[in-house]
Amino acid sequence: MAQPSSLVHFSGHQHLRHRLVLSILSGKHVRIDKIRSEDKNPGLRDYEISLLRLLEKFTNGTVIEISVTGTAILLKPGVILGGTLHHDCPTSRAIGYFMEPIIMLAPFAKKPANVTMRGITTDEHDLSVDILRTVTLPHLQLFGISQGLELRIKKRGAAPGGGGEVQFLCPIVKQVKTLNFVDPGKIKRIRGIAHAVRVNPQFSNRMIEASRSILNRYIPDIYLYSDVYKGEESGKSPGYALSLLAESTTSAIYCAEAISEPGVAPEDIGLKATRALLAEVEKGGCVDQKHQCLVLLMMVLGSEDVGRCRMSEPTPKTQVLEFIFFAVVSPPRTRIQFLRDLRSFFATSFKIVPADPSDPECTQLMYSCYGTGYVNANRTLA
Repeated sequence: MAQPSSLVHFSGHQHLRHRLVLSILSGKHVRIDKIRSEDKNPGLRDYEISLLRLLEKFTNGTVIEISVTGTAILLKPGVILGGTLHHDCPTSRAIGYFMEPIIMLAPFAKKPANVTMRGITTDEHDLSVDILRTVTLPHLQLFGISQGLELRIKKRGAAPGGGGEVQFLCPIVKQVKTLNFVDPGKIKRIRGIAHAVRVNPQFSNRMIEASRSILNRYIPDIYLYSDVYKGEESGKSPGYALSLLAESTTSAIYCAEAISEPGVAPEDIGLKATRALLAEVEKGGCVDQKHQCLVLLMMVLGSEDVGRCRMSEPTPKTQVLEFIFFAVVSPPRTRIQFLRDLRSFFATSFKIVPADPSDPECTQLMYSCYGTGYVNANRTLA
């Protein structure tokens, strides 16, 4: 059993993925109990068990103990191994659910990662593989992780049947760079990917035309690409989706997506994604809300220097710690749990102040922290 000083304890199934990742990175044992203990169907779900098995394969020496009822787990982290592996994801969650923790761990592995995952590529709960490829990976480049970083979409798979396949390639680094990203800039271009599988290929064009009807009024540099997959590469179920991203003059990226719904026309899906993107742009900041957790984690793991980043108000998903405000700004009602967890594992706190104290209407915040100087001791020496 772990010593009390190296054991971190939580209750409930919320934020399970992030807590497992933080445990593996910090080397601290973590115990999570009362996992849906009050539900009619208590304990871990099939996708959570699949994630535990994936982390077990991606590391070496990790010990995972699950209680008989499945309502408590104890994880004793080992070494992040990386390397080549294949994983079949259950159809209850999309590939994005499993890929996000791997993206956080892969740069600090012993060997470069070459991970192939099969399952659903786009659903309404998790980041799609298009967003992971075009938005998530560029956020890693902010920290000096770039050469050899790639996500290949070999097959698409819509819910509920899945059948998609992606390959993730990631180099290893000794240490990530300190981030100083405080200027969001102005939007200079918008890009998008519309795909339709096992339905009329015109659905992609209809989504693009509907989206352009709004975006053409906003900015001229727009390119929306229709991605067509046929035969076995189109998965087992019909579906279509539109993923959009807006890039600023300082390389800040905002993203949004919408997927097909029963009885909803492709035009409405295109309009839904477009309005979501413009709402994300309106919130501002240098990092969109879907990637706050990734950037905050990398800031903590950065070199021993002060890192700063400007973001919009924290979301319930970001869920963080104690706030320090130096102006008359009421903190968000939701205490941001992710930063609390960062403090539990790395003993690092964030200083969060208004980004523009002179503007009372500005809701953006400036996050700053002192990096832990995390070094990848697992990497193979050249």
